[in-house]
Amino acid sequence: MAAFSATISDSSRFLSSTSLPHDAAAPNGKIFASLSPFPSSQCRSFALPKLFRFSSLSNVSRWGRRKSLNIYVQASVSDISVEKSMDKVNLPKGDMWAVHKFGGTCVGTSQRIKNVADIIISDDSERKLVVVSAMSKVTDMMYDLINKAQSRDDSYVSALDAVLDKHQSTALDLLDGDDLATFLSQLHHDVSNLKAMLRAIYIAGHVTESFSDFVVGHGELWSAQMLSYVVRKNGLDCKWMDTREVLIVNPTSSNQVDPDFLESERRLEKWFSQNPSKIIIATGFIASTPENIPTTLKRDGSDFSAAIMGALFRARQVTIWTDVDGVYSADPRKVSEAVIITTLSYQEAWEMSYFGANVLHPRTIIPVMRYDIPIVIRNIFNLSATGTTICRPATEDEDGQRVESPVKGFATIDNLALVNVEGTGMAGVPGTASAIFGAVKDVGANVIMISQASSEHSVCFAVPEKEVKAVAEALQSRFRQALDAGRLSQVAVIHNCSILATVGQKMASTPGVSATLFNALAKANINIRAIAQGCSEYNITVVVKREDCIRALRAVHSRFYLSRTTIAMGIIGPGLIGGTLLDQLRDQAAVLKEEFNIDLRVMGITGSSKMLLSEVGIDLSRWRELLKEKRQVADLEKFTQHVHGNHFIPNTVLVDCTADSNVASCYHDWLRKGIHVITPNKKANSGPLDKYLKLRALQRQSYTHYFYEATVGAGLPIISTLRGLLETGDKILRIEGIFSGTLSYIFNNFTGTRTFSEVVAEAKEAGYTEPDPRDDLSGTDVARKVIILARESGLKLELSDIPVRSLVPEPLATASAEEFMKQLPQFDKDFARERQDAEESGEVVRFVGMVDAVNQEGCVELRRYKKDHPFAQLSGSDNIIAFTTTRYKQQPLIVRGPGAGAEVTAGGVFSDILRLASYLGAPS
Repeated sequence: MAAFSATISDSSRFLSSTSLPHDAAAPNGKIFASLSPFPSSQCRSFALPKLFRFSSLSNVSRWGRRKSLNIYVQASVSDISVEKSMDKVNLPKGDMWAVHKFGGTCVGTSQRIKNVADIIISDDSERKLVVVSAMSKVTDMMYDLINKAQSRDDSYVSALDAVLDKHQSTALDLLDGDDLATFLSQLHHDVSNLKAMLRAIYIAGHVTESFSDFVVGHGELWSAQMLSYVVRKNGLDCKWMDTREVLIVNPTSSNQVDPDFLESERRLEKWFSQNPSKIIIATGFIASTPENIPTTLKRDGSDFSAAIMGALFRARQVTIWTDVDGVYSADPRKVSEAVIITTLSYQEAWEMSYFGANVLHPRTIIPVMRYDIPIVIRNIFNLSATGTTICRPATEDEDGQRVESPVKGFATIDNLALVNVEGTGMAGVPGTASAIFGAVKDVGANVIMISQASSEHSVCFAVPEKEVKAVAEALQSRFRQALDAGRLSQVAVIHNCSILATVGQKMASTPGVSATLFNALAKANINIRAIAQGCSEYNITVVVKREDCIRALRAVHSRFYLSRTTIAMGIIGPGLIGGTLLDQLRDQAAVLKEEFNIDLRVMGITGSSKMLLSEVGIDLSRWRELLKEKRQVADLEKFTQHVHGNHFIPNTVLVDCTADSNVASCYHDWLRKGIHVITPNKKANSGPLDKYLKLRALQRQSYTHYFYEATVGAGLPIISTLRGLLETGDKILRIEGIFSGTLSYIFNNFTGTRTFSEVVAEAKEAGYTEPDPRDDLSGTDVARKVIILARESGLKLELSDIPVRSLVPEPLATASAEEFMKQLPQFDKDFARERQDAEESGEVVRFVGMVDAVNQEGCVELRRYKKDHPFAQLSGSDNIIAFTTTRYKQQPLIVRGPGAGAEVTAGGVFSDILRLASYLGAPS
């Protein structure tokens, strides 16, 4: 156990050879620190070489005299003789050993240490090696001590007391008798020595990395000792290991260390011969250099310790215990439906961890790969979870079939910038790339990703945003002459970028993975700035805008069936049709989630005066109640921003259930922003031709969808049938139909002696007409449907080009709705005369719309049909549409069914929503 024996009592007493009771002063004036044995059979003595030096530091004593201070603090591991003769106990290696690693959270309290001990005891492996971190937050506390002392902040003393209190109270909970007394004695001894070291740092105002590593490593020493005592209390053979005696590492220039496996193995065998045991509790994070100077394994050092130990012992398995159930397919904070991946190959884990996934540090995997030792990541707080196993993959099952998805998971890195170096002078010039990345290296920047066109015209690479300014300046300086001469055209920087990495070892042998990935991004309206992929195809990396990153992550995650296809919805117009749609969504939501993997979340509902917004999705079982209780003043722009601004849901659709032309005028802007639009509102498609053409052009150019099946036939497949005919090469000659369910009902019942006004009143009472029946009788609604079909057929017509036979008597055109109904009977004779003329000819009267594609015209009028004609055989409010085409010339293709009512219209809109979900990746 390390313990630095020098003490400083006040400013007039300095570190000297006389202040070290355990070691003789060195003749050259260096100070040695003793590392007291604890227990004596397990530890050895450290000396401390040139950790730092103070030269001629003046200090003012309490008497006002100035004294000059020359201090050299040295550390080295003394008394280490591997060749020293001893009774040797051979170190057994192989599958008998199981390695466990417990992080700081796992040993954060006395109860958690007891839980760890229970896991160790319950493991039925023949031999166990357990690597432990310092207690939760202790490493941070130790670094804070050093920073405070270095900054000459006196509060380092009270901060050290807090460290002492934390471990003392934990020991009091866990231990008793001689074990407690021994541990507390050592703890107080260590803290006393740490106080002396920190005082020396305080005086110098400076600390070296080696000295800092020595101080920080105490947290692991204390937690390992306490855990070993707890295990030993259960009557098991257990010893603790100071891994600085065993693990030897060589520091590298990149703030990393490389293990010296040969020397570490020699020292491990020596340690084990002195301390044979079936259970070993080893300190994580800390090690020694070849010169026996204490050091650390840097970032994620305890995981690295466990992997190295697993390799040294040739263990059967290394289990990393943490506070999550395993490795997720994506960051669960960004993708709530992320799932636990049961198995990962070493390469897949390596790739995901490099790109920021909370797996392991890539270097942790290297030692175990050498011996095919599996790493299992498990949750100490959920022992029922099996976790994630990282191992060499099994490629096929017994039948030779692939048993796993080619894509395992996704990871992201934020806060990056793209640097693009381009110019014709780069092509075919040897050394250009070397010069570029040499300049980047000179400023110490980290290149995350590189992409180069095969033409060699440009090279782009991603670096952290905080480093891009220095990189750009270095490149501008390095290539100043080439830029001035025009050989290079630019060194451009694109800020605010993120990387999305798709990882899977089987992507290389599975055709179409890249296509699926890019298709999912395109459908989510994500623009890709750069792409990189190695020939191994373990990962495909794309660079996107930072604000698109989460949406991109959700889109690709959904597309590979790792989560539901989730769509954020905004419902505009919660009236008769909109309200019915919301009720249908409510009734079907559970079935869609469970059976079809579709998650439709209504994030907002707005009317003309009030709106309801939600961050997670409105409870549709109470939407009417919530709209009253939590309503806000309606604001369509704010509503749109809210629904589309949720980056956790990649796809957004706005459903316009109004008949408002102002709402329809927003479609173009919504589609341009990547918002899908679904509507039964006819105003956009029957409005000015130039706006309609712009809308359709935008839709074709992007992956944003615009569906409007319900604009013509409510729930009938009129638009889709027409498109199917055209897309398969058929030619439209004529479309004729009864497009109004209201007028179909009126003329189907305008028979015998019944008057026209009587039937209109009946239809109004039954809810078939608008509140003002003239909206139906005017024929304008039918004309809008005719113009929509004409434009879908390729005719460039305006609404004004369609002649319409209005059924509203001219004298009643300006009357109130109530007055209209009162005065309508006065005109019954005119309507009765038309009916009688038709009946005398064996015909019926029907209100129809017609598109003549050959003559490029359309009309809306009353027509007469023989009683055996399909149009004469309708009942109720049914619609009927006949398509005459080059294929269906002798016998028109007929679509017939209910064409009016909130249920069927809302059903048509719902069908479009599900069609959108299918396009976005839901199973069909």
